[in-house]
Order: sequence, then C-alpha cells, then structure tokens
Amino acid sequence: MTEPVAGAPEITAAAYVGAIAARAERIETPCGDGTMVFRRWGSGPPVLLLHGGHGAWSHWVRNILPLAKEFTVIAADMPGYADSADLPRPHSPEGMAKIIAAGIRQILGDAKFSIVGFSFGGAIGCNVAEQCGDQVERLVIIGSGGLGLPRPKLEMMANWKRMDDVVDRLEAHRKNLGILMLHDKRNIGPLALYLQSTNTAKTRINSRAISLTDTARRALAGVVAPISGMWGIHDATAPEEGGYIDARAELLRSFDPAAEIVRIDAGHWVQFEASGEFNKQLIALLKTKRKR
Repeated sequence: MTEPVAGAPEITAAAYVGAIAARAERIETPCGDGTMVFRRWGSGPPVLLLHGGHGAWSHWVRNILPLAKEFTVIAADMPGYADSADLPRPHSPEGMAKIIAAGIRQILGDAKFSIVGFSFGGAIGCNVAEQCGDQVERLVIIGSGGLGLPRPKLEMMANWKRMDDVVDRLEAHRKNLGILMLHDKRNIGPLALYLQSTNTAKTRINSRAISLTDTARRALAGVVAPISGMWGIHDATAPEEGGYIDARAELLRSFDPAAEIVRIDAGHWVQFEASGEFNKQLIALLKTKRKR
C-alpha cells in the first residue's frame, strides 16, 4: 500500500489510514460508561499494541501490516483516547491497565499473547503484563515512560489548542513533532502531521503526569514474562548521549538479566521514523522464545 507523500494528492493521509483501518476487525469491550475499541488484523500468535500519549491505534500505522503477516495484531485505542470511552475517574495506570487486561482476555480467552507498548503505552503495558501474569509471553517496551529515571529537559511545546487558525495549528503540530517525536525533520510529512493533529484532538487523558512517575518500574517487579526494550538513539526523552538508554537497560536487566535492548537510529517515535528496521527487530524479538 502506497503512503501519502508531498506532491502526491491521489492518496491522502486520511485515505491511507482509513484503508488500513478498513482491513481490521473492530472489537469493543466494556470501558466505564461505554466501550474500549480494539482492531485486529492477521493471524498467528497474538500481539497487543498499546500506543503512546496523545495517540491511537494509528501510532502503529507503519507496523501493522508487516506484523500481520506473521502475527495476530490487536491494536488498542486505550481508555480516554480516540474511539474508546473515557477512563473512569480517578485516573490511574492500574485502573487503565485493568480495563485493557479485561478487554484482551474477553477477546483471547486464556490464550497467551505478547504486549508491545510505546511511550505511555509502555508504562501501561507493564501494568497490563503484571495483571495478566503468565498469560503474557513477552513484554516489549519502546521509549517507555514511567520508569522513574531522569530524562532530559525538553523545549517548550507549542499549545495548539489556543490557536484558531488552521495553518497555525498545523505548524504547532509540526514544531511539537520535531521537539518530541521525530529526530529528522524531513520525516515530518503529511502522514505524521495528519496523525498528530487527529489523535491529539481526541485525547482526554493527561499521560505526562503518569509517565513522569515510576509506575512501570513498580509493575515490572511483578512481571513474569521476558522483558525487552527498544529505543531510538535520538529519543528526546532518553537519548543515547548522556547514558539515558544505558540507565534504562540497567533497570530492565535488574528485573530480567537477559532483557534484550535494541537501539535504532531514530527519535522517540521510532516505529514510525525507522519503520523498516523497527519491524525487522520487533519481529525477531517476538519470534525468540525464552523463559525468565
């Protein structure tokens, strides 16, 4: 499937994302006063994908179809995001994980599955893995928050919500993608801008407040599945320079001494910016069977 690019109006970003969504089976499970939405593609061992803060299932738009050639891919809109209902108050990572865990069990029964969580989804994924115990075959966290470790100070993000002009909003999203999500500004194209502007508008959760805690670290103490970590070496939240990834590797290996650590030449949104290398590395991890 061809992605939208500048100067190629025959396929828009919305059409591209919509075409991938159309290939999925949509599944709804209870969430507060409404439902949580999962989308399922492919066949094979189940893999649950959990998006980042201000995201949606479409954070994985460059990964779903390659993964679905080998796995049953189940991508969530987490509670309080995109098409899913609000997370009941008071908001907590444990409460969000409980809804997700119940939902995936409703879908899969007692079948084993792997969890792949990006950024805020990594922190939530650790909590889901703790709650689901030995039903989880592998936990992979990507640029994860919630580890209770130092992170660099970021440039102030643009407040797009205060802007009425459409062009100003788009430029604010471009700036924010460059600050936090993508290392190479040339990768901030039509698809990235569409996903950022669409997903942030549907976000009703303050993920940053949770990501700055040690919720993932505490949950990892109760995770029995093999653990792996993936980072872009230019991740604004944990770059290679300064030893931030090394510190995270040391933490993961304090829980699982055999934890695999994958470093890829990209920014925070590594699965989007370096999707080819990311997909190859993730598939290899998911196919590697080992015990704790």
